[in-house]
Amino acid sequence: GEQQQLPLKPEPRLPLHTSIALFLLSYCECKSFKVCLVFTKRASSQSLKSQLPEALELSVTQLEDLPQLVRGCRLPAVLDETGKLCRAGLAVVLRHIINKTLEADPFRKDVLALLGFKKTCLKACAEVSKWTRLCEIGIPSAVEEHLKTPQNQYQQLPLSILTLERRLAEPVKVHNDDKIRRQKLQEQRQNEKNESPEGQGNPDSESKPGVSPQVCDGLELRAALAKLSVDSVPTLATRENSEIRKVKTTDLPPLEHVFAEGLYFTLTDVVLLPCIYQYLVRALEFMIYLPHLLRWYRRVQEVPRVLQAAEACGMVLSVPRVLASSLPGPSAEDNPRSLLEQEEGQEMTVEPPFVGGPRPTMTKLKENGIEAVFAPHPCPAWTLPWDSLPGAINPTEGKMSNIRAVRKRQQLNNLVAMVTELARPGYTIVDFCSGTGHVGIALAHTLPDCQIILIENKEESLVRAQSRGAELGLKNIGFIQANLDYFTGPFHIGVALHACGVATDMVMEHCIQAGAAFVISPCCYGFIQNAIKFTFPKSKRFQETLTYKEHMILCRFADQTAVQLPPERRLIGKHCMGLVDLDRSWAAETHGYSVQVMTMEPESCSPKNNMLVGRASPLHSVARY
Repeated sequence: GEQQQLPLKPEPRLPLHTSIALFLLSYCECKSFKVCLVFTKRASSQSLKSQLPEALELSVTQLEDLPQLVRGCRLPAVLDETGKLCRAGLAVVLRHIINKTLEADPFRKDVLALLGFKKTCLKACAEVSKWTRLCEIGIPSAVEEHLKTPQNQYQQLPLSILTLERRLAEPVKVHNDDKIRRQKLQEQRQNEKNESPEGQGNPDSESKPGVSPQVCDGLELRAALAKLSVDSVPTLATRENSEIRKVKTTDLPPLEHVFAEGLYFTLTDVVLLPCIYQYLVRALEFMIYLPHLLRWYRRVQEVPRVLQAAEACGMVLSVPRVLASSLPGPSAEDNPRSLLEQEEGQEMTVEPPFVGGPRPTMTKLKENGIEAVFAPHPCPAWTLPWDSLPGAINPTEGKMSNIRAVRKRQQLNNLVAMVTELARPGYTIVDFCSGTGHVGIALAHTLPDCQIILIENKEESLVRAQSRGAELGLKNIGFIQANLDYFTGPFHIGVALHACGVATDMVMEHCIQAGAAFVISPCCYGFIQNAIKFTFPKSKRFQETLTYKEHMILCRFADQTAVQLPPERRLIGKHCMGLVDLDRSWAAETHGYSVQVMTMEPESCSPKNNMLVGRASPLHSVARY
């Protein structure tokens, strides 16, 4: 489903995330989807006709008529034919469209190329990757804001657009680029021989006198387009002359950016094109500041079928083609990039590497009255009835070793026991970072009167969980492939087993926003670092006592709990785990929560055996529903 928000302006416009999804469907010529536009107000799609590709099967619905699973997600979203698996969020939906296109036609080399090298384009979630965040959220949001308030367009360029401009100005490295760079050198030298003396010293090529930018551009664009085409494209020279072969790799000319990810046209370009199109048609005067973006915009139009796909979505891309020759160059005072430099300087501050053990930090905390406190486990002997449970729930039925399976069962005992204590009939329970569904499926079977939702970013894991749920015939379970931020539905309890690094903090934050209780087992403390939404330490008392660097020492040593380590070191590791989680629990308490940090039983079930159990105060939880 693609969300439609009707603006106040007389001419309605599709939201950018919707335009991007429709553009990709049009580019892929994919017929595997029925597309449903979701209107937030009673309206007709007639006024949007020019933006809707005729080849797609389109229908219209209202927000309140969406299936419950989809209603709990930010759009765009894709619901599978079972109605039980929802994929939500721009990058996840776009990658799914590509996969379905390739399933229907495995010979679509151009569509496969959109996933980039190792098929990882836009795979890292926006909470982790600054680049994904910029493309998936930053630029679309900035352009949406610009379109809503065009009167502010003269104040300054959006920071995200400037970041993209800078990125496009950098030389690129691609896998096996040596041959292309040697060919570039050969073309440059050939060009130097052919040029008259008057042509030397081109001001646009300071580091490569006499080289026409069009020649370099032509080479890189040919290489990029060759990757997309199954037809024969003018190939690069098959063999360089001996003089070129002797040149060291380090002395070869760099490759210029052709497309957003570097040399090749990928899914990132698909995301950016509708955004930049909408921005350019309303802010042409800013192009003096964005020469690399304008050059990218022209190159994208050279890609086969881009113009047809854009036209089908109502985008006439050729508008700014005359700009470069007609616009004056910017003066130094006008150039707004210093704003970007200030912002990046703030964001990119990296702490110097630290050395030393945890003892000084622990002593400092102790002197300030801060020590790890572990609450007693309320039901240490509680266990699921493993012998009578169906095989699909039991980890021993899977591929993991017996010892691992036994430990996994013990971990599940702990989490299910805590959730069972908190749950009431009719509750919605969300298993975050659910993997293949060990926790969620055990909960769905144990609590048939509750609705269980599994949220996981990795498609393979979630598909495996879905097949296990289907094998068991569970009716009270739903699956969402999405980043945490794309799940917006109400719920009563959040659970996560071994949520790595800041994933624990993201789950806690999501639960706090929903006023939900939580049962979380943290993991990978060494991966904890300052993130977009929170910084460490998190609580006031820890902030008054420790620096960020000292907190990182605690995190690093909290990971030293492996069985093969000496007992004394494991004890210090466990203490550090307790301190990091104490900081987390105190931060949650400022939001009206009571939080207990306890140890899973038996302790040997995992080196990461902490469990945080949080309950919202009645006022807090009622206010959120």
